[in-house]
Amino acid sequence: MSADDPEIEDRDAVLNRECFCVTLDSAGLLTAIQAEASNPDLAAALLSTRPHLFASMPVFIAEADLKAMLDVVAAVEAAAADPAYQAAALAWAPAIAQHDFGPRGVFMGYDFHLGDGGPKLIEVNTNAGGAFLNAFLAQAQGACCREAADVARAAPAGEFEAAVWAMFVGEWRLQGRSGQPETVAIVDDRPQEQYLFPEFLLVQRFFERQGLRAWIVDPRDLRFADGRLRHNGEPVDLVYNRLVDFSLGAAGHEALREAYTAGAVVLTPNPRNHALFADKRNLTLLSDPAAAPGWKTTPGQQHSLAAVPRTRMVTAENADDLWSARKRYFFKPAGGHGGKAVYRGDKMTRGVWAEVLQGGYIAQELAIPTERRIRIDGEVKVLKLDVRLYTYRGLPLLTAARVYQGQTTNFRTPGGGFAPVFVT
Repeated sequence: MSADDPEIEDRDAVLNRECFCVTLDSAGLLTAIQAEASNPDLAAALLSTRPHLFASMPVFIAEADLKAMLDVVAAVEAAAADPAYQAAALAWAPAIAQHDFGPRGVFMGYDFHLGDGGPKLIEVNTNAGGAFLNAFLAQAQGACCREAADVARAAPAGEFEAAVWAMFVGEWRLQGRSGQPETVAIVDDRPQEQYLFPEFLLVQRFFERQGLRAWIVDPRDLRFADGRLRHNGEPVDLVYNRLVDFSLGAAGHEALREAYTAGAVVLTPNPRNHALFADKRNLTLLSDPAAAPGWKTTPGQQHSLAAVPRTRMVTAENADDLWSARKRYFFKPAGGHGGKAVYRGDKMTRGVWAEVLQGGYIAQELAIPTERRIRIDGEVKVLKLDVRLYTYRGLPLLTAARVYQGQTTNFRTPGGGFAPVFVT
């Protein structure tokens, strides 16, 4: 590994461009996941069909950038706690989001692009997946040069599992419960078909280690009877929600919706969490410099919100202006997830634009992602990256990256996928 002049160029940029010698110990990672999964053989079989789930090399970021990202998280959390912001965000939210039972939402995911102008917050997710997988991934790296080894050792191992358990217990008690739950359902539509189903097996085993009975459940297999949410007749105390039906309005979700609105189960994250944080229309509020001074935010927090790229609703009134300036924007559905139906303006056709004009889209100023060069079979490839902070109530749980080609993260890029983050 070499660098032109480390005193002139940031060390993280040099490492992302030049360092090919920190590599994934794939066999060690698989062994570790098998040892922890509730069904080791199934976990191994599933991971073998997901060759691009884990990146072959880590990502390096500057300590100053990490601090700036945490400042942005704190600013968004402060804004979301303000009554004026809440009134604006809940005005376009579904009615179910008006319920406030207390929980704040586990595994918030703040996604950033890095660049010369500092980190840019491109979106917030309330049911961000991958944290358990990334916790294992960070420990499965090997370094063969001094510079990379120094950085890798500097990355804190943390008390991930203890922090995660404290988070779930915190959600339980925020809804007025005492002690701890006895049963938990990890809920998603057709869970065994989900790309991150291997993580569900890790989560199930995690809960079992805390003394809970844990089930991985399709919501269609839940029932609401006698004032309790039930799975195969057994009461469900807590639901770890991985659904992308953020309002619980889809067919087959009736039992979960009824139990939630009755306050009969602790659901996290829940519709209110999504409405206040992850509805992409909220980015129009957070990126408006005229709005922040009206909230209970400090001048420093208002400055941090400048890291949210300027975002506008797509309307009939501004359609012509946005089409003319489309190369400056990324277009996203307000209730979207997983990079689905998102379009970079400079690649958009008239046909796609007609779909966008049907409604429900936001236009976000482009924030160009940082690049990570990797070596695959002796060939150097240039990939994009984004950084995700997993947080709870504004405090960090884990930092990870996603490496990819194309418009959005897709887990289809050779050498790409989830990547550990080493802080320089």
